[in-house]
Amino acid sequence: MIRTTRVFLTGLRFGEGPRWHDGRLWFSDFYQHAVFVVSEDGELERVLEVPQQPSGLGWLPDGRLLVVSMLDRCVLRREPDGTLVAHADLSHLATFHCNDMLVDRAGRAYVGNFGFDLQAFRDTGAPQPAPTVLIRVDPDGAASIAADQLHFPNGTVITPDGGTLVIGETFANRLTAFDVAADGTLSNRRTWADLQSIGVRPDGICLDAEGAIWVSNPAAPEVARVAEGGRVLDRLATTQPSFACMLGGRDRRTLFVMTAPDSGRGRTLEQKGAIEVAPVDVPGAGLP
Repeated sequence: MIRTTRVFLTGLRFGEGPRWHDGRLWFSDFYQHAVFVVSEDGELERVLEVPQQPSGLGWLPDGRLLVVSMLDRCVLRREPDGTLVAHADLSHLATFHCNDMLVDRAGRAYVGNFGFDLQAFRDTGAPQPAPTVLIRVDPDGAASIAADQLHFPNGTVITPDGGTLVIGETFANRLTAFDVAADGTLSNRRTWADLQSIGVRPDGICLDAEGAIWVSNPAAPEVARVAEGGRVLDRLATTQPSFACMLGGRDRRTLFVMTAPDSGRGRTLEQKGAIEVAPVDVPGAGLP
């Protein structure tokens, strides 16, 4: 019998990029153009506005927040006084909207992008999905290509030792791994898990202390826990398709799942997005 989540918070338009930080869950809402935080007791706070649509979140070693600004393809930085400034311009590298981001312990950010006009493809079938790049942003804001030929690079994790990065390729139905060098360079590309046969199209992901990855599935109302190689270890049924997940809570044994009817702007304006939760046995590990 598949276990189910419970609804924790409603009234979102489209929640993405959940991160457990300083005892609260941080997340972006695309179509409210804002970043929020919510406590375990459900107390919600609107933290900042991002007019060009926020997505991935992360923190520099000094505690300053980084946030992806999707439509203008850049990373913004929140200064101690609360102002938002440009951290990195990615418009010369990203071929369409930027999306999820992981910031490592050195302050390097790995940022994905759509690679093609997703909404036009969904509406008309054209253009066809095209591969794109994963962008690395160094702490000083310098941007370069970390990896290419990725099919909608999306949710990303780094193992506790910092040595392996795993990223979801949404339109390839797989998780792809790289070795991470001390300077942030990626190498030794390989398939970590082929998800085609289990019907999972990966979006946001998170890592646990046994090395398994929870994978949100925008193609179905569920989230799946997957081992390296692709074996499904657990599945949780959600009330609607899932788009991102994060292990948090006081002991990192609460799985927070961002759900919505759809990712397209039209349907999500109905504010049917939600955060759903479930207790799990194995705590979160690594980054984010």
